[in-house]
Amino acid sequence: MSKAYPSNLTPDQFELISKLIPTPKPGGRPREVEILDIFNAIFYVLCEGCRWRANPCDFPNWQTVYTYFRNWRKDGTWVRMHDRLCLWTRMENNREPSPSEAIGDSQSVKSSAFVSQAVGYDEGKKVKGRKRFLTVDTLGLVLRVLVTAASTGEREGGKQVLKKVKQMENAVSRLNRVWVDSGFDGDPFMRWVMDFCRWIVQVVLRPKERKGFVLLPKRWVVERTFGWLTWCRRLNKDYELLPETAETFIYIAMIRIMVRRLA
Repeated sequence: MSKAYPSNLTPDQFELISKLIPTPKPGGRPREVEILDIFNAIFYVLCEGCRWRANPCDFPNWQTVYTYFRNWRKDGTWVRMHDRLCLWTRMENNREPSPSEAIGDSQSVKSSAFVSQAVGYDEGKKVKGRKRFLTVDTLGLVLRVLVTAASTGEREGGKQVLKKVKQMENAVSRLNRVWVDSGFDGDPFMRWVMDFCRWIVQVVLRPKERKGFVLLPKRWVVERTFGWLTWCRRLNKDYELLPETAETFIYIAMIRIMVRRLA
């Protein structure tokens, strides 16, 4: 049993999330670690921003923790867990299982010096690193995320993340409108969304006569979600060798947020 770190799950939170943990494969070696400790160790890395090797010694061996993290990334466990909690959170807020509207945006973040794959330079934001494309519902819950090089254009990244959303099928059966900012504006992109996804793209423009901070309709929802992610030090900068790992940490951050709300 580990110490009571701030990132740890409470018994009620773990009881909720334990229903979503995959069972061990039949005939395999019995588990010798507590799954609660595995979750707490992963959440510790996420929240404190440390290396896997720097996990406190009262957690299971870091290789064991990372193996669970990696295996559940590869077999889709984290995404399935995230989607189920997203469904429960919507129902808890008296919403339909499928959202009718979504909001999309991107965020460019600096990458660590040793990260070499999928790294680029965002001319607009003057950032060398990676770009996170998020699509969220009107509660700010992530539907799908895509991490690419920061040089990826808004429209190209927008197409890729919306393809992921479209693949959710029944989970977005009611979706009919996507709100975006001016970076996604353009006839080719909007026509593609209408032809491929059968959704309407609504562009929210910033008033030209206003200076300073302006609260824009709908767009503030996804900006708030980006703010939630910065609570996790591991996400303040992109330290991950693979973009897929960076995406997984975002899903895990949302899992932690949703399970705390539900429990």
